[in-house]
This record gives sequence, C-alpha cells and structure tokens, in this order.
Amino acid sequence: MPAGRHFLQIPGPTNVPDRVLRAIDRPTIDHRGPEFEALGKDVLAGMRRVFRTQHPVIIYPASGTGAWEAALVNTLSPGDRVLMAETGQFATLWSKLAARLGLVVDYIPGDWRRGAVASEIQARLEADRGHAIKAVCVVHNETSTGAVTRVPLVRKAIDAARHPALLLVDTISSLASIDYRHDEWGVDVTVGGSQKGLMLPPGLSFNALSPKALEAQKSARLPRSYWDWSEMLGPNAKGFFPYTPATNLLYGLREAIAMLEEEGWDNVFARHDRHAEATRRAVVAWGLEVLCAVPEEYSSSLTAVMMPAGHDADRLRDAILARFDMSLGMGLGRLSGKVFRIGHLGDFNDLTLMGTLAGVEMGLAATGVPHRKGGAQAALDYLASPDAVGVRRAA
Repeated sequence: MPAGRHFLQIPGPTNVPDRVLRAIDRPTIDHRGPEFEALGKDVLAGMRRVFRTQHPVIIYPASGTGAWEAALVNTLSPGDRVLMAETGQFATLWSKLAARLGLVVDYIPGDWRRGAVASEIQARLEADRGHAIKAVCVVHNETSTGAVTRVPLVRKAIDAARHPALLLVDTISSLASIDYRHDEWGVDVTVGGSQKGLMLPPGLSFNALSPKALEAQKSARLPRSYWDWSEMLGPNAKGFFPYTPATNLLYGLREAIAMLEEEGWDNVFARHDRHAEATRRAVVAWGLEVLCAVPEEYSSSLTAVMMPAGHDADRLRDAILARFDMSLGMGLGRLSGKVFRIGHLGDFNDLTLMGTLAGVEMGLAATGVPHRKGGAQAALDYLASPDAVGVRRAA
C-alpha cells in the first residue's frame, strides 16, 4: 500500500471530513425514540436551510437516482410529456429513467459543452399551446461536463411563455458548493444527494418541494410506494420517518450542516469559486482546454479538461493513480477517453487543490501528453494573490 492518504479528487463521492466520520461512528439508536426525534427535526430543518426553502424537504435512504425517480413519480402521470435538455451524461440518464417510467420525453439536443439554453426552452413551451408538457427538467451542475445551467433564466423562460409546467432541477453535484435558491428561483422540485458538497458518504438523497409540486401530487398517477411524499410528510412533522431511516448517516448529515454553517454559506460558495478559478488558470497555463465553452456557465464544483487529439484520458488517469495515488474523474458517455475531470468540491482547501494540480502536472509529463509546464504555478500565484476571493457569477 502506498504511504499517505489517497487523493480522491473525483467530482463525488467526495472526501468525508473527520468530524463527519466521528459523528457517523456512534451506536445506532431507536428510530422511534425521543433521541431520534430530536435528530430528525434537526436534519429536516437543516436541509430546508441548505436548499433555502420554507417548504418540506424529503430525505430518502437512497442514491441520487432514487431522488430523480421520486421527483417524477410524485408529480406526473403515465404518458405525460416532460421537456429535458441534453447537457451531459446525467441529463441523458435522467431522460432515460423518465422514459422507462412511461413519460414522453421531449429532448433538446446539446453539445455537452454548456448548460441548458433558456431561449430554447421558452421556444418549446411557446409552441406547446395545449400545455401537453407537464414539467421542465434540468441539471443545475452537469457532473459529466462541468457546465452550469442558469436556473433563474429557465424560470424566466417558463414564465415568459406563460406555461404552467413544473420546474424540476437536479442539484446533486452543486448543492452546498454552488449558490442555489429553491424558493427564490421558483423551483418546484429540487433533487439532491449527500455524497458531494454535503461531504457525506453516498446513501442519502433529497427532494425539496414547493406548494405547486404538492398540489400536482394529488392528481399524479405514476405508481409510487417507497417514494411517496405523502407517506413521508406526516411522520416527518414529528421528526420521524415511515420506515427505517439511515440513522448513522443522519448523524453525519447534522454534523456536515453544522460545519457548513460555521463556515458561512457565502464563504462556502466563494471558496468553491476560488478553487475553480485557480484550476481553470492551471488548465490554460498547461495549454489545454476546459470542456465548458461558456465562461458564465463554468462549474465551481469540478473542471472537465479536454485531452489533445490522439491522447487517451484514461491512460493519463491510470498513470496518475498508479504513480501518485490520486483518483481523477473519468470521461462519461460520449466523452469517454476524451476528458478527465478534476473535482474541487466538498471538504477541500488551497493545499488540497495544489496537491491535486501538482499530481495532474506530474502525470501529464510522465505520460508524454503535450502541455506547457507551469499550470500548478499559475494556480499557486492566483491563490496567493489578494485578488483570489472568488468571482461570483450573477444568477
């Protein structure tokens, strides 16, 4: 075994801080007793603050895929049309899940180098004069590409089209890393997961709801049982769950929320912005190209880096793992072998980033990938400068 701690620099699951690990490492308690009641109330209230909502948040003992399904089956009926935008691999997977559930997917094609285009969504909705489209589904931060969809623009597009469609948003790789506002942005269901910005192991996922979503559930006819919001909301009001919850992960969730709020949300988002900007400066200094082609849509959770023609990203990743014990994200779907992804989210600081970028630069040299030296130095210079406060994107 190599000495030292493994560098896990994929875009999730992310590194779990020691405080969270210690919180999880406790005896399991009675999930019907008063101690759990206090825990349940704490995490349910805490997740409303994370999503910036006054409305209910459902916590599932499931992966993000489960929360995708929950968002759809609680709001829609067989044969309903949903409008989705092809922003990357995870948007594609969500669309396939929707089709398997019996929904009709209107898919706006994309080049996987930017977020969803609000004007295209507006045009589709304006053409839907019979309001057959029941929901618009977008991925806030596309984990496969490092491109952000500007959700407030999507909300404005729906409103401009005067269309009643629900707005469903996946924040699995942006929640607690990139500024997100469920209520203010008029989102009806937000999907989230525990294993990225929230710094937990995989195993929890979330649906943040709106009154419109709760109203839609009353007439939704897709089959549901385990995912049914109605079964959750009654027990949740008292801090409990209708079935056995992931008790020890909830201990960790309470601690993770405490850590994030101690740092302060503005500081959390600015930290992620700084690390993303430093990473992009390294990529430019190496003479490589960031996959996301729209600067206003750069992700602060991860950076996908394009390989020079004729060079395999997986060969680079394998070499970096073997020589420097660091894991980088692979290219997914149509990007397989063409990009590698640097995760810079969660429990992450300046020195962690510099170790990551040094590992990438050493790997580029070791595998003969054409590049210029000095990427790590460019990031170091930026982080050490008084200007490195993070460039906050306008919503």
